Amino acid sequence: MPITNSAAAPLGTLVVLGGGDDDPFLRLLAGLLPDRNAPIEVFTTATRRQPARTAAAYAHAWHQLGCPHVRHLQVNEDHPADDPATLERLRRAALVFMSGGDQERITDFLLGTEFLAILKQKYQTEAGFIVAGTSAGASAMAEVMLVDGHGWRSLLGGRIEVKPGLGLLPGVLLDQHFAERGRYPRLMHAVLAQPDLLGIGLSEETALIIRPGQPVEVFGEEAVVVVDAADLSHNNLPGLPDGAVISGHGLRLHLLVAGQHLDLATREVFNK
Repeated sequence: MPITNSAAAPLGTLVVLGGGDDDPFLRLLAGLLPDRNAPIEVFTTATRRQPARTAAAYAHAWHQLGCPHVRHLQVNEDHPADDPATLERLRRAALVFMSGGDQERITDFLLGTEFLAILKQKYQTEAGFIVAGTSAGASAMAEVMLVDGHGWRSLLGGRIEVKPGLGLLPGVLLDQHFAERGRYPRLMHAVLAQPDLLGIGLSEETALIIRPGQPVEVFGEEAVVVVDAADLSHNNLPGLPDGAVISGHGLRLHLLVAGQHLDLATREVFNK
């Protein structure tokens, strides 16, 4: 299996789940830790309702997996991202896990902060460091995240909304709860709007594992949808009026399942 090498490739590991039952996902993350005694920080900014309860539930699950050092890393209206104590905990973390909810809250509180600069530096330079997210916490990792678009109406001009993500996955546009919520149309639309980006739809209970120097691996129960517009022969979206139907020819579509791989640089896919 070919592996694309890059001097700038991150040394850390990034794992993103499409939502749903995350118990197998947590077991995966625990197994990826170099030491189960390593510090884990649960980042609940996306979770509007009862974030402390969410963090406690994750801590309990990790305790059951033999990971005793789990803390709630709060960044919200009352806890600034760049608080010195918060930044110090981030620097010491072996795993930062972002919970689900509203991905715009993550970018609203993190874009332009020292917190995000440290997170990116750790992911880029620290072998063994893991950054992970589920649902909204997964979408926020990409260069661009989908934040609105519903059903067949997403195939009409002006009926989706995308926003910048955290940029840990450059060149990628990411969506989650993908098959369960019928999000194929909005991903197609988003990729036609920015054909240089690779569109990835994560179904629930399904994840991507991005290890240093290796192609991306699919993990979980369902399928990952990959939409590649690099070789488009037709795209009517530029200049299309709002409400008109979009059209694109030459899109490449891949359905990947557990154990299969994707090279993000070359966009090649591989079987087990």
